[in-house]
Amino acid sequence: MTKLPKSFYQRQDVVKIALELIGKVLVTNVNETLTSGVIMETEAYSDRERGCHAYKGMTARNKVMFGEGGIAYVYLCYGIHRMMNVVTNKKGKADAVLIRALKPLVGIDRMIERARANSIARLTSGPGKLTKALGIGRELNGQSLKGSDIWIQDEGINVTKHQIVSSPRIGIDYAGEDALLPWRFSFKDSEWVSR
Repeated sequence: MTKLPKSFYQRQDVVKIALELIGKVLVTNVNETLTSGVIMETEAYSDRERGCHAYKGMTARNKVMFGEGGIAYVYLCYGIHRMMNVVTNKKGKADAVLIRALKPLVGIDRMIERARANSIARLTSGPGKLTKALGIGRELNGQSLKGSDIWIQDEGINVTKHQIVSSPRIGIDYAGEDALLPWRFSFKDSEWVSR
């Protein structure tokens, strides 16, 4: 197990980081319970484009995005679903990668319990589902991804470019032409990718 270094997150190319996060492992240690999953789907967001929360500048909601790369940005969507993002780039830049789907790895029974699910099927196949299953709440907003509560590690899973599909991001029609950017990356033919 090797936690990704800060230098991984603090690069300037958020699209490349989103692509390279496919196959890495997101881990949480919530209430002394370890859960994890292989990242199967991501979306890149840059403060230069209208799909990004930080496009119009800093607000109380998005101020975590303006921190240095390597922290978690967890926000509520529609007042219900928690969304887990990885802040990238240098302090003040406000780029981030949304983690959209995982393949469950460790602590599956606890994930099923948290999600109040009947089985593993589709347990972490969406951004709101995976946060519920991994116990990711707003209290992790702003937490370092080098800490002991939430982190991303490299377990040597080899993913080739031929195994990754790029497409437009989901649910950002308000972003006009920027909604068409092919900044959503997913593991080809994975049952864990969101629908």
